[in-house]
Amino acid sequence: MGSKREKSGNEGADREGEKFMEPLEKEVLLLPSTIKNKEKRSSIHAKLKHKKKVEKRKRAKAREAAEKRALELGDEPPPKKIPRTIENSREFDETICKPDDEELFAGNDADEFSSVLKQGLPPKILITTCRFNSTRGPAFISDLLSVIPNAHYYKRGTYDLKKIVEYASCKDFTSVIVVHTNRREPDALLIIALPDGPTAHFKLSKVVLRKDIKNHGNPTSHKPELVLKNFTTRLGHRIGRLIQSLFPQDPNFHGRRVVTFHNQRDFIFFRHHRYIFETKESKQADSRGKNIRAGDEKSSEKKVVVRLQECGPRFALKLISLQYGTFDSKGGEYEWVHKPEMDTSRRRFFL
Repeated sequence: MGSKREKSGNEGADREGEKFMEPLEKEVLLLPSTIKNKEKRSSIHAKLKHKKKVEKRKRAKAREAAEKRALELGDEPPPKKIPRTIENSREFDETICKPDDEELFAGNDADEFSSVLKQGLPPKILITTCRFNSTRGPAFISDLLSVIPNAHYYKRGTYDLKKIVEYASCKDFTSVIVVHTNRREPDALLIIALPDGPTAHFKLSKVVLRKDIKNHGNPTSHKPELVLKNFTTRLGHRIGRLIQSLFPQDPNFHGRRVVTFHNQRDFIFFRHHRYIFETKESKQADSRGKNIRAGDEKSSEKKVVVRLQECGPRFALKLISLQYGTFDSKGGEYEWVHKPEMDTSRRRFFL
């Protein structure tokens, strides 16, 4: 009997210990997604969110205190943590260009774009549409004509694209751009380098015309400055040189025009801006903290403020294929083609 009583006493103590540990285990293991009651789920989610916010604030304060202490002691502050993004955690690619790649620079001197990029030939662009185009297509082309210097628009009519390429090469055009429309919207862009290719086929999306941009600027006839960003692989380097061959290599900086092609996750975003320099007067304050009168010459300082004004249009490009030579839909050889099987990971990029 005594042994039974001792057992029951031990069991009671164990049960009390289990009851005492239950709330702690619930705090650790309880997830809002496992709760069926909506009110209870939302309250626990709000508590967890508040707890994370408080912990984040504590870490930020500790980091600021460590930086302040290091500055007071004359030591180097702790290095700032780099946030992990999809771009900086991309899959390893052997074709990424290096700054000391001699083979790459040797190939640049002998590729199809060297005659234009070495300023041997001025770029001359022929722009046309598909056979059945809408009013939105020519409106987009008129914006392109204001962006690309020495570009000329020709109506497509019923001519075959191969005939247009032959005509353009005979008339000393260096590139042909074809704007394809579908359901009254531009949806594809074909860039053909002349006379030996290559031909790049892009998917065109998110087109915003100049007239639809709020407070847009009107571009001048000056040659724009070209900015290419994040074209890191061999394929991206080749696409970058194809885009570069559309623009003259001697920009006129007095015009303050900038054309940007920014590659991010294999989407090439296009923007067109102009610099605006403005002089603003800033009032100085005396030692007592009171502002001196604006009429006093010594009290005001003139500062030059720089801002950007968008001229438009906006659009995004996605490379579909890169073909050797000029356009040939039947017997052409492809240098690179995008296929759905290639999208195995969100962190795999080709440009």
